[in-house]
Amino acid sequence: MADGFWAKLKAGLSRTAEAMANLLARPMDQQSIEQLRELFIAGDFGVSTANEAVAAAQKVWQSDSTMRKAGPAEAAAAVIESHLQICEPWQPQEKSKPLVLMLLGVNGAGKTTTAAKLVARWQKSHQRCLLGACDTFRAAAGEQLATWADRLGVEIVQGAAGADPAAVAFDSVKAGIARQSDFVILDTAGRLHTKAHLLDELRKVVRVVNKAMPGAPHEKWLVVDGSLGANSLEQAKVFHEAVGLTGLIVTKLDGTAKGGALVAIVRELGVPVRFIGIGEKMEDLQPFDKKAYARSVLGLEV
Repeated sequence: MADGFWAKLKAGLSRTAEAMANLLARPMDQQSIEQLRELFIAGDFGVSTANEAVAAAQKVWQSDSTMRKAGPAEAAAAVIESHLQICEPWQPQEKSKPLVLMLLGVNGAGKTTTAAKLVARWQKSHQRCLLGACDTFRAAAGEQLATWADRLGVEIVQGAAGADPAAVAFDSVKAGIARQSDFVILDTAGRLHTKAHLLDELRKVVRVVNKAMPGAPHEKWLVVDGSLGANSLEQAKVFHEAVGLTGLIVTKLDGTAKGGALVAIVRELGVPVRFIGIGEKMEDLQPFDKKAYARSVLGLEV
């Protein structure tokens, strides 16, 4: 992964990272231990991860005076990384063509832009992509996706405003099969304030897509806004219960993000992080690297 990307992530998480680094560089008395624990909790890592990371840092400080400069931070980073072991580099299933990817998430999380970034990424390896505009509730969503499709030179399947999202998804998958696409990316609605209706709609999309292509959708990835903190865990629980998520994409890990919520989601739901995003550029979406992430949030060199 590009060094520049992780430098930008580290800068984006600088509030959390600098505060962590400053505390871990100080003598670990009871006051600094409590402050460190509060920082982890405030950073949305969750109470269990906070306690374990602080205990690991404290143990190094107490047991090895030669390691006091970087050892506590290294130990805390190792704890964070240990809870992300399921987040291995993602590779598409060779047997599935097209691979059907369903993107989920609340409005504003960045689903449509993320869909475009995934297309741009896969186009570089000469993969043929097709977009399905399944958010028929908001006309602006379809227009935005169509703009991206035109800009990227990829095909898009759309329905009229208010059309059945499942029907659009069905047509998208059938079109992907007919046109020998490598990926079909379904951009779905995310109006969680009408939760019951939305979740029923998403379950229907899953059922209908499976009829269009048995075994599809092969991936169901939730796009979450990294600046929302603990709220993103609650969102993940709702979507996971509804459709059974297979992965996470965490966006907007720049500026206001605290950075720890993805650890809490992985730990509680057992859903791996596949990609993370830090900005608007195409290259600002990159595969997740658990070690680089753990070191970045603690202000360590990657």
